[in-house]
Parts: sequence; C-alpha cells; structure tokens
Amino acid sequence: MQRIPEPEVMDSPAEAIAYDAMDFTEVNTAFAQSAIALGPNQGLVLDAGTGTARIPIAICQMQQTLGSRWQIIGIDLATSMLELGAQNIQQAGLSAQIQLERVDAKQMPYPDAYFDMVISNSIAHHLSDPLPFFRELQRVLKPNGGIFLRDLTRPDNPETLHALVNSIGAEYDPEQKRLFRDSLQAAFTVAEIEAIATAAGISGVKIYQSSDRHWTMERAYL
Repeated sequence: MQRIPEPEVMDSPAEAIAYDAMDFTEVNTAFAQSAIALGPNQGLVLDAGTGTARIPIAICQMQQTLGSRWQIIGIDLATSMLELGAQNIQQAGLSAQIQLERVDAKQMPYPDAYFDMVISNSIAHHLSDPLPFFRELQRVLKPNGGIFLRDLTRPDNPETLHALVNSIGAEYDPEQKRLFRDSLQAAFTVAEIEAIATAAGISGVKIYQSSDRHWTMERAYL
C-alpha cells in the first residue's frame, strides 16, 4: 500500500487533547519496560517526539521501584503537546527528572555524543523523510549508547488497514480513529526503516516487526 504522509506537527489544542485522551497505557507500559531493560542504570536519555510525555513519566515511575534513574529530555515541535506534557509531568511530581524542550528532531541543538540513550515512540511516521532524524540520532548518541525506537508499520493493503482501525474499539471517537488511520497510512515498513538506518550509518541494531501494527529498532547500552 502506498504511503500517504501526514502533517509533521500535530499542534492544535484539539488534536493534542484527543491524542492524550487515547488509552495507550498497555503499549506505553511495554515500551517503558523494554527501554529500561536496554538502557543504562543511570544516564541522560533523549525522548524524541515525546508528545504529551506519557512514556517518560511511565519510565520514571517504574524506575522508582527498580533503583535506576534517568534524566530525560523530551523534545517535540508541537507546542500544544508540550503544554499538556508539562501538566502531566507536574501532576506526576517528576519535574526534576523530565525536561521538555521544543526542538526539531531533524536538527537538534545538542553536542555530538551527548546522550547515553535515545528512545522514540511513533516519530518516524510523522516525518516526510526520517533520514535527517536518524542521522541526528546517530550524531547525538554516545558510541556505546542504547537505542529503542518503536512506531507503526504500514499495512500491506486497505483491507488490513480497515481491520486494524476497527480493532481499536468502540471507546475511541471518530476523531481518534481518524488519527489512527492517518498514522497507519503514513507509517514505514520494516524494510524501509532498515534502509534508512543503514543510510544514516546506524549499526548494531535489531529491526523487526514487533506486533501486527508496530516495528521496533533496538540496541542495548554497552
């Protein structure tokens, strides 16, 4: 199925509220657990495309019982998402551990080899061309740094797309279902992500389809 890019920035208050209201608890919990398992015990971590900061919050809450602790910088271009994220962080009591910045992931202001790990959930499908982001990821990450990226994968055909959208349940309103459909159509296949990672010079990663709707890229921190 041909890719249909979607707008890079979801920056209307209505879109941010609709997105934040979607129940990604199960997916976010699984993401946070996997990221922690691959990452350092202590370190500086970048969350690219942090949205409303639900994943950094989940990570920090889990680490409170594990004895590990990350300082997380979450970046996004959507002001409305970051504003909601700041509220979520404050409510969780994690303002000292999570910092949000309005930064373009394709052109970051951070020095080379700055982060111990880069994580990202669902940024690639928002980018018309993810290669600049992957090159920046490679640049700002320490040579031994961990990587954990996950995103939607584009279905092979319209029938599979329709079935996936219908599978998310009646609790989602039409706007939330539209957002999900648009994201699936804008997503990349595993083969496309493999080619982009190679072109960016990223090595030592495992890239695979991790569910009926997701691909994952991972590399453990050394």
